[in-house]
Amino acid sequence: MAQLDVREKLAILADAAKYDASCSSSGTSKRTSVGGKGIGSTEGSGICHAYAPDGRCISLLKILLTNSCIFDCHYCINRKSSNVRRARFTAREVVDLTLSFYRRNYIEGLFLSSGIIGSSNYTMEQIVEVARSLREDHDFRGYIHLKTIPDADPELVHQAGLYADRVSINVELPTTGGLKRLAPEKDIGRIEGAMADTKTAIIDTRDARKKYRSAPKFAPAGQSTQMIVGADAATDSDIVGKAASLYGRFGLRRVYYSAFSPIPEASSVLPLKRPPLMREHRLYQSDWLMRFYDYSPAEVASAADAATGMLPLDIDPKLAWALKFRDRFPVDINRAPREMLLRVPGLGTKAVGAILSSRRWRRLRLDDVARLTVSVTKIRPFIVAEDWRPVMLSDRADLRPLVAPKIEQMELFG
Repeated sequence: MAQLDVREKLAILADAAKYDASCSSSGTSKRTSVGGKGIGSTEGSGICHAYAPDGRCISLLKILLTNSCIFDCHYCINRKSSNVRRARFTAREVVDLTLSFYRRNYIEGLFLSSGIIGSSNYTMEQIVEVARSLREDHDFRGYIHLKTIPDADPELVHQAGLYADRVSINVELPTTGGLKRLAPEKDIGRIEGAMADTKTAIIDTRDARKKYRSAPKFAPAGQSTQMIVGADAATDSDIVGKAASLYGRFGLRRVYYSAFSPIPEASSVLPLKRPPLMREHRLYQSDWLMRFYDYSPAEVASAADAATGMLPLDIDPKLAWALKFRDRFPVDINRAPREMLLRVPGLGTKAVGAILSSRRWRRLRLDDVARLTVSVTKIRPFIVAEDWRPVMLSDRADLRPLVAPKIEQMELFG
C-alpha cells in the first residue's frame, strides 16, 4: 500500500471524525486562496466549530488518530469489516498539525478520537501521548477534548483527564439490548464504570483544589457522551430516560444525540433508512427542558405518544406537553411561580426572568409579554395577563392547529 502523506491522512481522518456529534461543525460556502488571490480558506480539512458555555464560537481541529479498528460494531463506518480507506497518524504528527494550525490562527484547540488499534491500552496511550506532548513539551494552553476508551486501563483514562479540558466516553446506544445486538464487543458495565471513575476524579480534584491551589485540574470542562438515534428500536421515551439517568448518576455536562446514517455495505440488522433529522432536534429540545426548564424526565416522556413512545415531529416537546395537560393552564403571568412560567410554550428562560423582574413594579399586559417572545399567538391560549384572558381559546378542541408552526412552501428561486 502506498505511503500516505500528512495531507492525505488529514483528509481521510478528518472526514472519518464527522460522525462524532460531540463537536458539531457549521457549514459555509467554499472559498480558497489557491492561485494567489485573497488570503485564507474555508476548506481546511478537520476544522470545525464548537460553542463554549458563554456562547463563544471555538474553532477546533477535529480528527481521528486512526480509522482502523479491531471492533466490528454494525453501525460504524470504521468497523473492522468495513471497506474504507484506512489511515493513521503518529502522535508526533497530530502534535505538529495542532501547533501548525494554531500558529496560523486557524484553531483554538483539538478534538481527538480514534478507532482501536492493537489494544485499548495501546490506543489510549497514543491519545494520552498527544495531549501530554502538547501540554508539557510545547506548553500548549488551548482547548483539548479527548475521546477516551472505557476498556483501557483506568490509570490511562485518568491521565487523559489531567491533560484534557473535557473527556467523553460514548454509551453509543440508549438500551443495553441494542448495544449487545449492534456492538457485541462493547460492554455497558465497563462504559458506565469508566464514567463513574471520571466523575469521582472530577469531584476529588475539585475538592483538592479548594484546599491546595497547586492541586492538578482534572477535566475542568467535565465529561460528555453520545447516543446514536434510530439504529435500534429505542423510543424517544427510552432515550430521554437514559439521558436523565446519565446526567443524574455521572454528572455529565452534555449528552449528544446523533441520528443514525446508513453506511456503505451496511449490516442486515441495521435499518435501511435514517430517522428524520427532526427527531434528533426534538431530542435536543427535550434535553434542554430537563437541563434548563426544570422538567422531570417523566414530564418530558409524557409529552411523547403513549402508544409509540415517540415525540411529535411537527411541534416541540414543550408545546406537546402543554397541549396534553391543558388543565394546568392558563397561567397568570402576574402571579404564577417561576416553574409554571417556564412551562408556558413560547416563553424562554430569559423571558421568564424578565417577567419576574418586571412584575415587581407593575402588572403586566399582553403587549408586555409580546415584546419578550417571537410569537405571541403561541402564548395567548396559555396565559392570563392584566388585559387578557383566553376565554374562548382555553377550551377549544382544535387548539393544536392554531398554535402549531405553520408549514410554508419554500420558493425554488428565493
